[in-house]
Amino acid sequence: MDITIGICAYNEEQNIERCILSIYAQNTREVNVKEVIVVSSGSTDRTDDIVRMLQRDHKEIMLIRQEKREGKNSAINAYLEAKTCDIVVMLNADNVLGTKDSLWHLVSPFEDEKMGMIGGHPVPTNSKDDKVGFATHMLWTMHHNLALIYPKIGELVAFRDIGTRLTKDQQSDEDLIRMALEKAGYKCAYAPDAIVLNRGPETEADFLKQRTRVNIGECVMKQKYDYDIPSWNKKYLFKALFGTIRDLGFHPFKMLYVGRLELKARKDAQRYVQEGNHDMNVWDPVKTTKKL
Repeated sequence: MDITIGICAYNEEQNIERCILSIYAQNTREVNVKEVIVVSSGSTDRTDDIVRMLQRDHKEIMLIRQEKREGKNSAINAYLEAKTCDIVVMLNADNVLGTKDSLWHLVSPFEDEKMGMIGGHPVPTNSKDDKVGFATHMLWTMHHNLALIYPKIGELVAFRDIGTRLTKDQQSDEDLIRMALEKAGYKCAYAPDAIVLNRGPETEADFLKQRTRVNIGECVMKQKYDYDIPSWNKKYLFKALFGTIRDLGFHPFKMLYVGRLELKARKDAQRYVQEGNHDMNVWDPVKTTKKL
């Protein structure tokens, strides 16, 4: 199986080398990483130089530079136009593949010709000791347990390209691709063993900033396409909470704190959309998530 790995980057000099090298540390078995395409959108740091340095040893790395930062959807469209494989993996530049078998677990289900999209299992590198670090772990543990019930796909994604290109005036890239694949009759699944390491926010302000941004995108998906996101389904959330308590233990005060933060982020997102504001395609980076 030939695959393309696409990476969107904006000023990722701290993480881009580690991200790319995690690909070449994979036990890919019968999977062939034919090309790694990095789209650098208006980067002003050493991101491009680091990618060019890695090209010396890995000729299949391609660098596409966008002079102006145009948003993630524009960057995704750029590498989709440049790639030569039907199976595409989206890996964030500030993430790394967590085990040597993560990539294989992510893409091996495509042996089924009706499989359209697979989501990986994000695991944060934050400490659980402080409130915000615990909030990040609870968020992604909920994500994991929800995805075991109904695939919630994000952060690390592989999909079959059927010609879908993304609108540039909003975010929710994974949901837009998934919606198109489901309409075309393809299945979507979750690969819990496809571990990807990420970094959550380190401050309450950054946590709210990130969660509000994500929820705005999901509210727009519902308003514009009447597309239901599983993380808004109370029945699924209730079931996922039991799994989260099993995995993290019962911490009532910390969990109430996380619930209040998420509720505020959702209410702020709903109000933002109800007031007629649109989803933004370019957001300010959440700086404390860049310390992988």
